[in-house]
Amino acid sequence: MAIQRLQLWISALCLLLYHAHAFYLPGVAPEDFQRGDELKVKVNKLTSIKTQLPYSYYSLPFCRPDVTIDNAENLGEVLRGDRIENSPYVFHMREPQMCNVVCKITLDAKAAKDFKEKIEDEYRVNMILDNLPLVVPVKRQDQDSPPMYQHGFHVGLKGQYARIEEKYFIHNHLSFTVKYHQDFQTDSSRIVGFEVKPFSVKHDYEGEWNEKTRLLTCDPHAKRAVLNSDSPQEVEEKKEIIFTYDVEFQESDVKWASRWDTYLLMTDDQIHWFSIVNSLMIVLFLSGMVAMIMLRTLYRDISKYNQLETQEEAQEETGWKLVHGDVFRPPANSDLLCVYVGTGVQFFGMILVTMTFAVLGFLSPSNRGGLMTAMLLLWVFMGLFAGYSSARFYKMFKGTEWKKITIKTAFMFPGVVFVIFLVLNALIWGEKSSGAVPFGTMFALVFLWFGISVPLVFVGSYVGFKKPAIEDPVKTNKIPRQIPEQAWYMNPIFSILIGGILPFGAVFIELFFILTSIWLHQFYYIFGFLFIVFLILFVTCAEITIVLCYFQLCSEDYLWWWRAYLTSGSSALYLFLYATFYFFTKLEITKPVSGVLYFGHMLIVSYAFFVLTGTIGFYACFWFTRLIYSSVKID
Repeated sequence: MAIQRLQLWISALCLLLYHAHAFYLPGVAPEDFQRGDELKVKVNKLTSIKTQLPYSYYSLPFCRPDVTIDNAENLGEVLRGDRIENSPYVFHMREPQMCNVVCKITLDAKAAKDFKEKIEDEYRVNMILDNLPLVVPVKRQDQDSPPMYQHGFHVGLKGQYARIEEKYFIHNHLSFTVKYHQDFQTDSSRIVGFEVKPFSVKHDYEGEWNEKTRLLTCDPHAKRAVLNSDSPQEVEEKKEIIFTYDVEFQESDVKWASRWDTYLLMTDDQIHWFSIVNSLMIVLFLSGMVAMIMLRTLYRDISKYNQLETQEEAQEETGWKLVHGDVFRPPANSDLLCVYVGTGVQFFGMILVTMTFAVLGFLSPSNRGGLMTAMLLLWVFMGLFAGYSSARFYKMFKGTEWKKITIKTAFMFPGVVFVIFLVLNALIWGEKSSGAVPFGTMFALVFLWFGISVPLVFVGSYVGFKKPAIEDPVKTNKIPRQIPEQAWYMNPIFSILIGGILPFGAVFIELFFILTSIWLHQFYYIFGFLFIVFLILFVTCAEITIVLCYFQLCSEDYLWWWRAYLTSGSSALYLFLYATFYFFTKLEITKPVSGVLYFGHMLIVSYAFFVLTGTIGFYACFWFTRLIYSSVKID
C-alpha cells in the first residue's frame, strides 16, 4: 500500500512538472492586427548544423530594404549569434498576395561563390514575424500525426537537373502561410503561426526589365502560381535571379497563448519517462545502500559501542572509528579545495534558481536569449555565496589570509572559462561569422565579472570569515596516523572513476536531448523533465559519495576531502567522452574550426559539470562524516 502511495505521489509530481511549460509569462504582450495592418518580417542569422557558424542574413547578396535597421538584442541573443534586421518582405493582415517581386539581382563571381558555399554547407535562412520564428512543415511517415517543423528554410539545394552534372540551385520563391486567430467581436486577429514552402524557379519575362514587368512563370493576373521546382534557378556567375513570394492567410483555432505549443511539440516523451524511471532505479539502489550504512553505523556501531565484543567483531565494526583523530585533518592543497567548493556553490545556486524559473514558465521561448541572459546574471549575483562558502572552509582549515582565497575564488573558474572563450571567439572572428562576440558585449561581460561578481565574492568572503570557525566534532591528533595498505578496489583512481559512472548514468539520456537542441538547432523546453533529472543527479551524487566515503573510512583511509570532491566530479569525464561520441555519431561537422568550437564549448560545459557535481558530493560527505563522528563517544 505504501509503495502504491509513493508511486502515486511520484506520478503526480512528474505530471505537474511535465505540464509546467503549458503556461508561461511571455516575453512580449499579444499584438492585435486589423485587416490591412502592415506586418513586417524580420530576418535573423543564417545557421548550419554542418559548420555551427552563424552568419548575418545580409552577408549573402539577398534583396535588401532601402534602409537596413538592426534590432536591439539582449546579451543572450548576442552570445547566441542572433542578428535581427528588417527585410523587404512586407505583408498586410488577411490580404493574400501572389507572386510579389522583391528584386532582381545579377550574380558576380563573388556572389555566386558565396551562395554556393552556403548551399554546400546546408545553411538555413531564419525569419521572424510577430516574434514567431519561421518554420518549414515536414510531413511525418505516420500520415495522421501533425507535421514536424524545421527551423528556417535552406538557402538552396545541390543536385542534378536534366541528368547533367551536379549544380547549385537557389530558393528564390517563398510561399508564406500566416496563421491567425480571429476575435469576431472586435474583428481583430492575432498571429499564431508562420510557415513557408521554398521553391527554386527560373523566372521568365518579356522585354526589358522594369518595375512593372510581368513574369511569365508566376503571374497574379493570370492566376499562375508557383507550385513546384521543376524548372529551378541555377546559381552561376552572370545569371539573373528574381526573388518573389506569395503569402496566404489561414484562420486557426489555436489561441495566442498556445501558439508555441506546435513548436515545442514533444513526440519522444516516452524516452524521457524511461530516462527518469532508469534514473530512479539508480537512486533507489543507492538509497538502500545508504540506509543500510546509516543503520549499521549509527544504530549498531554507536548503540553497542560500550558493549563487550570479540576482538574480531570490534575490528570489523569500528574500522571507521579508529581514524577519528585524523579524519578532520586539513587536506593537501586545502586552498584550492575551498576555491572549488565556493565555485560549486555559485554554480548550484545559479542552476537551481534558473531551473525553478524555467519550470514555473518565466523563461518563455518567445524571449530569445532569455535563458542565457538569466544564467549569466544569476552566476554574477551568486558570487556572494561563492565567497561565503570558500571563506568558511578556509577558516575551518586554519587559514588566515582571507583576501588571497577571495581573489582565487573570484578569478580561477571564470578566468579559465574566459581564456577558452577568447580563443574560440578569435576563431569565429577569423571565419567572419556573426557568432563572434562584438567588443561592446565583451566589455559588458568583463564589467559583469569585475564590476559586480568580484565585489560580491569579497562581500561574501568577508561575512564568511567573520563568522566563528566550524568546530570539528572530534579532536585531531598532532601526529598523523599511518594508512594501512589498501585493497586494489580501494585505489583512489579506481574508486573515483567508479563513482562518476552512476551520476552520469542518471543524466545521460536527457543529455542527448540537450546536445541535440544546442547543436542541431532544436527547441529544448521540457524543463519539467530536466528539473526531475537535476534532483535525481543531486541525490545520486550525494549518495554515491557517502557510500564510497564510508568504505574508505572503514579501510582506515582518512584522506577523504579531495576524494569526496573527485568521486562525483569524475562524472564530468564521462560527460566529455559522451560528447565526443555524440560528435562522431550524430553530427556532420567537417570543418576543423567547427570541430574546435564544439570541443571548446563542451570542455567548458564539462568543467562546469565537474565543479557542480564535485561540490554536491563534497558537501554530502562533509555532512556524513560530521554526523557519524559526532554520534560516538571518543575517550
